[in-house]
Amino acid sequence: MTDALAPTAAPAVIHVVDDDPAFLRSMLFMVEGLGFAPIGYASAEEFLDAHPAPAPQGCCVLLDIRMPRMSGLELQRRLAALGRSLPIVFMTGHGDVDQAVQAMREGAVDFLQKPFREQALLDALNHAVDVGLTAQRNLARRSAAQDLLARLSPRERDVARLLALGLSNKEVARRLEISDHTVHVHRQRITEKTGSGNAADLARLLLRAQPDGLDE
Repeated sequence: MTDALAPTAAPAVIHVVDDDPAFLRSMLFMVEGLGFAPIGYASAEEFLDAHPAPAPQGCCVLLDIRMPRMSGLELQRRLAALGRSLPIVFMTGHGDVDQAVQAMREGAVDFLQKPFREQALLDALNHAVDVGLTAQRNLARRSAAQDLLARLSPRERDVARLLALGLSNKEVARRLEISDHTVHVHRQRITEKTGSGNAADLARLLLRAQPDGLDE
């Protein structure tokens, strides 16, 4: 009796956006041949209407920079304004390199100048998918930290922040004009609600929830 085969991980999803039908078909074929799951869109508007969500196995957008009606750059800006942070790899023509550099300044992961080799495409897509997965993990950690801190009362959050900055119970009591005993009680409740038992744990939790969470 043979062991059951382990399930194969789903391939990363690549959203390919290009207004040239023949080039779009060739890109979908190439991307699939590289081991990804491609989805094609004939325009930036079509991609926006589809509203694709980040795939848990990873995804990115392979986007032509020069298209009629809505350009790739305009789509990038629209996505940023909507808070939809999908990693983007731009495809550019010879005269579009300046635009591609601008796109990277605005958050694009990479750009490929047509015509490009399969290996260059594979490297760019793998990098973009990794960037997207890292962003998804960071977002999940941030959301989990925010959920923990939401369990605290406003006063407990004040105490937690000062403890995370390294203040002792007495120093926290003086700063907040409360008794040492009250600080001790708050500290116990903070530990129970968040699982953070010391200043370092609290500092990590606060910074994970908000990068400037310990700023004065």
